[in-house]
Amino acid sequence: MPALKTYETPILPEWVDYNGHLRDAFYLLIFSYATDALMDCLGLDSAGREASGHSLFTLEAHLNFLHEVKQGAVVEVRTQLLAHDRKRLHIHHALYRPGEDQPLAASEQMLLHVSLDGPRSAPFDGVLLARVQALAEAHRGLPRPEHVGRVIGLPG
Repeated sequence: MPALKTYETPILPEWVDYNGHLRDAFYLLIFSYATDALMDCLGLDSAGREASGHSLFTLEAHLNFLHEVKQGAVVEVRTQLLAHDRKRLHIHHALYRPGEDQPLAASEQMLLHVSLDGPRSAPFDGVLLARVQALAEAHRGLPRPEHVGRVIGLPG
């Protein structure tokens, strides 16, 4: 199974800066909508969150801006589950023009499964755990994205 296509959108006029480029904040907005779609895929849509009392919270997100994205462009997000443990998902979102294989931006994220009555962390269980494991198995053979594990810093 390839990475999941989780979101597609045109770049709206209110999302661009004075240079006609997608503003930094809107990359994260697009990736946030992709995370919502991943949650839906796993059964943590609105009804699933209400029934289970659980959700996913983003603990950390790294963004890499790779190529210009301009107003009017249509983009899609492809999402890969890199790893998981009892409570966390390590995911990678990549932004593309539909039909192309050169990423425009990338976001590595760590998501935490939480019980909303705390909120406090909670282990995956039941159907949700089975869906996470099935997605992990489906993505096991995908290559590790180039921008995973990067840190910010200056040499020396």
